Amino acid sequence: MDKRQFLKGSCSILTGSMLSRFVSAEQAAQQSTTPRTNWAGNYTFHAEHLYEPKTVAEVQHLVTTCPKLRALGRGHSFNGIADSTTNQISLKQLDAIDIDEKAHTVTVGAGVTYGKLAPVIDARGFAVHNLASLPHVSVIGACATATHGSGSKNGNLSTAVSAIEFVTADGSLHTLSRAKDGDKFLGAVVALGDIGIVIKTTLDLVPTFQVAQVVYENLSISQLEKHLDEIFLSGYSVSLFTDWQNHNISEVWVKRRLGPGATSANFAPEFFGAKAATRKLHPIVDHNAEACTDQLGVPGPWYERLPHFKLNFTPSSGAELQTEYFVPRDRAYEAILAVEQLRDRITPHLFITELRTIAADNLWLSMAYQRPSMAIHFTWKPEWPEVQTILPLIEEKLAPFDARPHWAKLFTIPSSRLNQLYAKMPDYQALIKQYDPQGKFRNQFIDTNIYGT
Repeated sequence: MDKRQFLKGSCSILTGSMLSRFVSAEQAAQQSTTPRTNWAGNYTFHAEHLYEPKTVAEVQHLVTTCPKLRALGRGHSFNGIADSTTNQISLKQLDAIDIDEKAHTVTVGAGVTYGKLAPVIDARGFAVHNLASLPHVSVIGACATATHGSGSKNGNLSTAVSAIEFVTADGSLHTLSRAKDGDKFLGAVVALGDIGIVIKTTLDLVPTFQVAQVVYENLSISQLEKHLDEIFLSGYSVSLFTDWQNHNISEVWVKRRLGPGATSANFAPEFFGAKAATRKLHPIVDHNAEACTDQLGVPGPWYERLPHFKLNFTPSSGAELQTEYFVPRDRAYEAILAVEQLRDRITPHLFITELRTIAADNLWLSMAYQRPSMAIHFTWKPEWPEVQTILPLIEEKLAPFDARPHWAKLFTIPSSRLNQLYAKMPDYQALIKQYDPQGKFRNQFIDTNIYGT
């Protein structure tokens, strides 16, 4: 090993006995001989070392020791947002769950997924207000990227965050809360891993509830021209699936919250011309529906119905790519028609598109910042060369609607345009500089998309 290699690995086990007081040799630097990828397999991480500390003290020491460091969640991002050329830190061993029944909150460690959290809080009579379409994601990773779930009256997952605790570049611990820190808190919740290593987050809880879902087949897209709000307000959470052909929505998933004491939801056999399915369906028509959460109006706990996929199954298609753009809800039908013009370019490379609505919020880098939104989501076949040529075409069609891309998915919108789409971007950059003045937690994704010109 030459001097350059030594310096590049300055956060490895070569740190020696000082580091060993905090992190065991096994945990200190897992330098894999096989490539590590995200869950879909489309992205290979470049970090030379992956650290898995067991305590907050170990996290603090790693932060002070590593010149560059990036937090890795559960690997559900489709781009390089969690990557590093040197050091990554996985916090999956920080998995404590602490419920405050009086305050109706739960504080979770960075390693906790929604799949782990949900049954624990449900057993105590609580729920979170919303869930993503799959429960495999980490709470902190999902909130840091404004991952959203569905529901016209439901804010994204990060709107439930009432406090975060994180380690800053100098190794010190900081806490920001909604109650005490105002704008600074609003800027820090959706921070894309940029503000520091978040070790805990506190979420607001609601009383537990039951949900039933029914899937309807074959809804004309024309119904959205005059009935879009009515359709998306027909359930607590509503998703529409299309392959963009025949001006048709192939499936409408309506998830309804049951009132206290109710044993069933009132689902009509017809929905704006669409017919209730008589069998369980997968969003991708030719896929087996066994992995999907229960349908046909059968009630169940919120956490077994709000996601589309069960925890113990591979979600969605597995080997896939994902893209998502957020447009103002009051112009959603126009945006759908604009994308539909590309249907013959899109469909050959597409598994399915999902349309969902999300309530507005005030989190600075949220895709739904200060506007009720519709998310137009593309689940692509693993054909990146072809998809890469299609994305700029979609983005051009959606440019008149100021479409904001999901931070953790694939897009080609340049940073100059991203800065225009987020009015608080200069304030966000100034906030991050307070906690990470030298850019310890920045990586290529952040440099390009947040600080690029």
